[in-house]
Amino acid sequence: MDDTLTKLAAVLEQRKQASPDSSYVAKLYGKGLDAILKKIGEEATETVMAAKDGVADKIVYETADLWFHSMVLLAHQGLGPEDVLRELDRRFGLSGLEEKASRGE
Repeated sequence: MDDTLTKLAAVLEQRKQASPDSSYVAKLYGKGLDAILKKIGEEATETVMAAKDGVADKIVYETADLWFHSMVLLAHQGLGPEDVLRELDRRFGLSGLEEKASRGE
């Protein structure tokens, strides 16, 4: 797993024990799942808007925000980037159509 994801995952775990007044992530955890999901929705929308604008720097910036908040969700749910990477690795070599069929979609 990429070192940046590993370091970020460790910080997100540490923030679970922190006071909500001490960091943005601790405050987000304190607000609960619905607040985290709302942020992911906002960041997904901003990523789509950046892509529509077609400005590479904006796309990267907003995608980073989306990934970050998705990692907050994973940590909140007791998961980590390694779980997602394992799933992506499982799918490697499957066509998208085969993968969707395996889920019954």
